[in-house]
Amino acid sequence: VQLVESGGGLVQPGGSLTLSCAASGNIFSVNAMGWYRQAPGEQRELVASITSHHITDYGYSAKGRFTISRDNAKNTIVLQMNNLKPEDTGVYYCNAGVWPAYGDMGLLDVWGQGTLVTVSS
Repeated sequence: VQLVESGGGLVQPGGSLTLSCAASGNIFSVNAMGWYRQAPGEQRELVASITSHHITDYGYSAKGRFTISRDNAKNTIVLQMNNLKPEDTGVYYCNAGVWPAYGDMGLLDVWGQGTLVTVSS
């Protein structure tokens, strides 16, 4: 199972950016998916998550500015980030809880490789 992220980059304060994450491989079903951010010298923190029933949860800094959505048929999530601030800068990691189609590994906690978001003028 792998998560492929896209959409990071450099954006000016007040701008917008869209991150995408697609899960592929040995998948029977996917539980919650989400985005986490890790700023330099800090711990990884929740940005937003969404369940297979489209129940969402947002970190404090993301509320009102970011929107997470999901396509269950494609095992993808999209994070729309608006009104970006310099403190949003960091590496954004996609995460998913995956039940594999084959094997007896149980629920897998899968992470993407991360995509860098830089908010700067």
